[in-house]
Amino acid sequence: MASRDLALGIFFLSQTALGMLGNSVLLCCFIIADLSGIRAKPTDAIVKHLTWANFIVLCRGIPQTIAAFTQTYYLHNVSCKLVLYFHRVGRGVSLGSTSLLSVFQAITISPSNSKWSQLKVRTPRIIGPSLGLCWALQLLLYVFVPVYATDTWNGGNVTGIKDFGYCVFKKSGRLFNTFIVIILASNDVIFLGLMMLASVYMVFILLKHKQRAQHIHRSQSPRSSPETRATQSILTLVSSFVLFYATSIVFSSYLSVLEGTIKWLSNTGMAMSACFPAFCPFLLIRHYASFFRLFCTCFYQTAHCACVVREL
Repeated sequence: MASRDLALGIFFLSQTALGMLGNSVLLCCFIIADLSGIRAKPTDAIVKHLTWANFIVLCRGIPQTIAAFTQTYYLHNVSCKLVLYFHRVGRGVSLGSTSLLSVFQAITISPSNSKWSQLKVRTPRIIGPSLGLCWALQLLLYVFVPVYATDTWNGGNVTGIKDFGYCVFKKSGRLFNTFIVIILASNDVIFLGLMMLASVYMVFILLKHKQRAQHIHRSQSPRSSPETRATQSILTLVSSFVLFYATSIVFSSYLSVLEGTIKWLSNTGMAMSACFPAFCPFLLIRHYASFFRLFCTCFYQTAHCACVVREL
């Protein structure tokens, strides 16, 4: 085995294992919250869908890792179609869920006298249909993937294929391929734009609130204000989100219009598409880590913990 393949296998293995661990811990936070009677916020449903979508994206790292280590690992035809299809769907849902989370958080913290105030009451009823629409859109958008994905044996004699090591993707016509690239890139760019706009709005609201309450913070301890910490969290999440997904969009679009396969480019695109699902839970766990403290407090103070409102 070449040292390059060994390093690639170790990277994919570490990325997949770390991402699975982080998303599992995040799901455990929700399970503990439900068992302890904590009332969930409406946006928690979005985070749950985001976590499951991250799992789906990271699952592709398993055959990618095995293929890097063994060099002789191939999936069957049906397995290839399912792996590539649900990876793309999971990536789209992860992207859409993160954007929805930002939009609904922006609506939640908007001032009561703003034009978004009327949506606050309707938010719990909107989140469910929005998530369903997001899943339906991604399932329909990538319906072409099973048509062109196949195993290496069926695609071995086809010219112009894209080889992923364990599966291949047959090339379609140039006009159809260009159309697909435009549609998929537009889908990703719209979600990215929504998140950036919502995040900028949240930062603006938080900074405005900080200016109003500045005289209160001066009389308190010198640690940073809640608004500053919230702003830093938003900027960290948005920066990592935009960096990873914008890079992934560029690689995906370029690989789609490229004839044949450049191995290192394909592996880099795969790695970048899994970066945010792998590191996203660790950014969110900071908000939900208080579940553990709250659960332990309830457990030790009383045998029956009353319903507690989640303050996050």
